[in-house]
Formats: sequence, structure tokens, C-alpha cells
Amino acid sequence: MDEARQGGSATSGGVMVVAAALLAIGLVMVGSATASLDRPLLGEAIWTSAFGRQLLFILIGVGIMLATSKAAATVMGSTGARARLPAILFSVSIGFLILALVPGVADPHRGSYRWLPMDAIGLDISFQPSELAKLALVVFLASLLGGPAKDPRLFFRSFVPASLSVGLCVVLVGKENFGTAALIATVAFAILVVAGCRLHHLLLIAGTGVSGLTTILFAAEYRIKRLAAFENFWNDPLGAGYQPLQSLATIASGEWFGRGLGNGIQKYGYLPESHTDFVFAVICEELGVFGAGVVLLLFAAFAWLGMRIMLSAPTRMERLLAFGLTLMVTLQAVMNVAVVTVLTPTTGVPLPMVSAGGSGVFVMAAMVGLLAAIGRRGGLPDEFSEAAMTAERPVV
Repeated sequence: MDEARQGGSATSGGVMVVAAALLAIGLVMVGSATASLDRPLLGEAIWTSAFGRQLLFILIGVGIMLATSKAAATVMGSTGARARLPAILFSVSIGFLILALVPGVADPHRGSYRWLPMDAIGLDISFQPSELAKLALVVFLASLLGGPAKDPRLFFRSFVPASLSVGLCVVLVGKENFGTAALIATVAFAILVVAGCRLHHLLLIAGTGVSGLTTILFAAEYRIKRLAAFENFWNDPLGAGYQPLQSLATIASGEWFGRGLGNGIQKYGYLPESHTDFVFAVICEELGVFGAGVVLLLFAAFAWLGMRIMLSAPTRMERLLAFGLTLMVTLQAVMNVAVVTVLTPTTGVPLPMVSAGGSGVFVMAAMVGLLAAIGRRGGLPDEFSEAAMTAERPVV
């Protein structure tokens, strides 16, 4: 028992250390990527600069991570809270997603309704509900399919509610953010597979999901242009093909060891979104293949630690939750790197814990805190795991 307790604590501590390392790298690279010839890093008040804002977001995020790791362990040990809170969180998330589509309420940043304005301490800050949806849906599905009295094989009692919740979330997110909708749909489908849903049920939702995502994809003209540009960048090098071409140029200029931290050139107006969705390209330019490899190794370590936490979780719900959280973070990282390296068409998916932005940092910090809480409970006795787990079907 003591060995299991120590192993769980070490794993939960490890996942937070990896997250802290990614946050630190992100802070440094955001500071570097947002420096420009007319606006150097320290050329303005620290709290109004992109670097200062990201520092504030990270400090809050670390607090969220630590608080979640402590509070979630207590919540998971309470049968009532474990049953109620996931539904509440999911309902709040859906409410925010709907608000984000309401003109006059949402912040139409660059013509896309993805943000809700939130003025705080004099800073112009917006919250992105789709980030919260990633966490809320994973928690809700784990609760819906992983409880001791739940049977994911039942069509109307388990599969239908899970499918409807996934469909509602994907439609609301996908209207303005196809990349995040595809990410959420993929992770949700993986959770349904791991939970043990019947094969013909899975085939039904897979066909429906692919059809729905295809409809969303071709509903917007700019997405069609991105697909066309992906086939041949040079057809529109100053339009839809500009972003991928500049990303490749940024990566190639870094070679093995990079130009040096702060010495990148592409960030000076050549590479759009250099501190957000395409910060990985700046890492490649300034730190080279070596620096990019370190970032990828950290995500690989996160995935490995997350899977260890999943395998040691005391209940089926927590195993599903750990699996979903780990997959959400690592798959998002894979998608971002694939876009930046032009292996897939351009889409707005940031690099977790590294790209600039408060919403992503806060939600990812909460995910890490939840993983750490599950890891800390690994190997411990629980009223769910001792009595009910004997009747549960294995997750994997």
C-alpha cells in the first residue's frame, strides 16, 4: 500500500513538473516571439505587454493546477460530488458556447465568434469557451460511462446521452472553430471505444460524426481555400498559401541548433500568429531541431505519465478521465505540430501550455491538476474500487 501511494505521488508530481517545464518554455518563447523592431520586449509596461500578460496567465494557471490537484482528490472520494459536478460543469460549458455565438455578447475577433469579453484589472481579456468545453466534455463522458452502476453497452441509457452530448458540443464549437471541434470529436470517440461501447454503436456515431464534420468543414469558404492551398501553396502564395509557406521557411532557417534565442527573423511581421498557433515554428527557428526535440520529448513524457496514471487509477471513471485528459493534451500537441510543419491544412489549434493565451493555460492547468489528483489516488482503497470494481468490465 505504501509503495503504491509513493508511486502515485511520484507520477502525479512528475506530470506537474512536465507541465511546469512546458509553461516555462512557453513564457520564454512568447516573450521572444512578440518582440519586434518597433516594440521590443521591455519597451512598454510589463503588465500590458504580451510577455507580462502571459506571465500573469501562467501564475494563475499554476495556482489552478495546484488547487485542482488538491480539491479534485477530495471530490473524487465523494460519491455525491462525483456524480453531480460533471453535469454542472458540462452545462456551464454549453451555456458559454451558446453565448459565444450571440452577436453583441461575443467578441468577434477577426470576424470569428469564439471569445467572450472579460475585463479584468484594466486588461483587455477575452475567454474562449471552446477551451472549457474540452475539459467539460471529457469529465462528463467519464462520469456518464464510468460510474459503478453504468454500462456503456446500453444504447438508450448510456450511448445515446453520450452521443448527444458529444454532438451538441462539436456543433457549437465547430461553427467557428473546426480544428477544435475535430479534436473534441476524436477524443470523445476514443473515450467511447475505451469505455467498451458496442461495435455497431461506434460505427453509427463514427459515420454520423464524419458526415457532420465534413458538412462543417465545407460550410465556410475560408476553410475550402485552406484545403486548396494545402494541395499547392504556390497557387496563392500571398493569400491562403502564405501562412504554410512562411511556417516552412521559419522552421528551415533554424537548422540543427537555431539562430539563438531572440535572434529569429520571421517573427518580425513575416510569420502571422507567431506567438500563438505557430509558436512551435519560432522554437524551431531560434532553438533548432534540438530545441524542438526537447519540446516534443516533454509531450511524450506527459503522455507516458498520463498513461501510467490511467493504469493505476482506482476506479473505472478515473481511468476513463485520465485517458481522456491525457489524449486531449497530447493529441492537441500532435495536431498543432502537424499544422506548423504543414503535414495537415492550417487550423486554429494552439500548442498546449506553450502558445500564448489565458483560456488555454487555465484549462490545461486544470487538466494537469486533475491528472495529478488521480495519480495521487492511484493504488488507494475506495468504496467504488473495492466493491463495485469487481463487477465492472475492464476499460482496456
